[in-house]
Amino acid sequence: MTEQQTPNPPGQRWWRNRRKLLAALGSVAILLAGSAAVAYAMFKRPADVDRGEVVPFVQEEPKRAVVKTTNWPLFGFNRARTRFVPANRVKPPFKRLWKYGARPLLEFPPIFVGGRLYFVDNNGHAVSLDADSGKVLWKRRIAKLNASAPAYWRGRLLIVNLEPGQVLSLNARTGKTIWKRSLSSRSESSPVAVRGRVYFGDEGGNLHSLRARDGRTVWTTQLSGPVKAAPAYRDGKLYVGDYGGEMSAVRARNGEIVWQAGAQGLSFSRTGAFYSTPAVAFGRVYSGNNDGRVYSFDSGTGELAWSHSTGGYVYSGPAVAGTPHTPPTVYIGSFDGNVYALDARTGDARWTRSAGGRVIGSLSVIGNIVYVATFDGTTTSGFKLKGGRKVFEYHTGAYMPAISDGRRLYLTGYSSVHALQPFDRAAQRREQRKKRRAQRRTAVAEPAGS
Repeated sequence: MTEQQTPNPPGQRWWRNRRKLLAALGSVAILLAGSAAVAYAMFKRPADVDRGEVVPFVQEEPKRAVVKTTNWPLFGFNRARTRFVPANRVKPPFKRLWKYGARPLLEFPPIFVGGRLYFVDNNGHAVSLDADSGKVLWKRRIAKLNASAPAYWRGRLLIVNLEPGQVLSLNARTGKTIWKRSLSSRSESSPVAVRGRVYFGDEGGNLHSLRARDGRTVWTTQLSGPVKAAPAYRDGKLYVGDYGGEMSAVRARNGEIVWQAGAQGLSFSRTGAFYSTPAVAFGRVYSGNNDGRVYSFDSGTGELAWSHSTGGYVYSGPAVAGTPHTPPTVYIGSFDGNVYALDARTGDARWTRSAGGRVIGSLSVIGNIVYVATFDGTTTSGFKLKGGRKVFEYHTGAYMPAISDGRRLYLTGYSSVHALQPFDRAAQRREQRKKRRAQRRTAVAEPAGS
């Protein structure tokens, strides 16, 4: 006869009953597993988005090759900030024509208008150089601290400063101040001028519209965080990211927010910040983010088309180009030390190359070469758009690599500007043939036995 099991006597604890103990432990394990799954889903780094084939993409005809001198009147070359000029004749090898060098850091590149270069160094000196000779035409200290490039508008330079926080207009020919306005916050958001208005952001999270002729405020719109990037303009809208992790489209006419789209962010729900100045092309807005990704948004709706992860912060602004020999591509650098060439529609990598050090500044596409500067080692390199073969290296750089006027390359060093002239190979061959003919004539003319 088997011994019958009896219920726990009065006062006996439930954990002394093995079956109840196992059941309780199982319930706890299930709860812990569920909580871990929820926590992982909440705090893991979000996966990249891949909707590039679904979100609208607008095909654009390749730009005509530049054959004459062209202006580069603002940071990013044009209002859409694509940083691409199809100057196919500007290519290595180069010879240096002149060098401008000074001690203050030169974080942003010059602009070029009508045979002159204009820039503002880190110590707040505004400078005008003759593009042919490098001669200083005028130099004025307008601020204590600067980290932005000027914009040119009808004979004037439009400039913002960090310290003091201000926006001002200078006569481009003389450097004299036309007007100056104080800001409630510092600014390093390089301006863009459109139809008599100047647009820029500030560290207080404001996007400003001022009259370019007198600095009078037209409107101010509050965004989601400090604005470090320069706004890009296309089709009546301004596009700019902020340190709140939002990319915004704002109507230029009245400051109305058309759409806002957030970055995916980092693990543990950390928000990514947009330092990168966006580029607008092919119906998309392209920008890097401090969450280590490159983003593509629909310019009309803000829908996220794709994101592409790199191995580090993406402070760099993208250069976007489609040429007769290369399809629409986004070229951008990362803190991981690489240059990425991404399919502008899908975000897929066409090629990736080591830049040799961390990339902080925006890239430039000039002709069929993309130029990048590295913060480590302060070197500027050039890579062929098709295939990414390295074809150029120069001993200085740091932030923004170069601009072009369609004839020359103006390279920005750590604290210098270098004018580089492409070798004319045909002229060089003609000169060599001329020398050989002269040598033969001299040999024939010499007396025998001399």
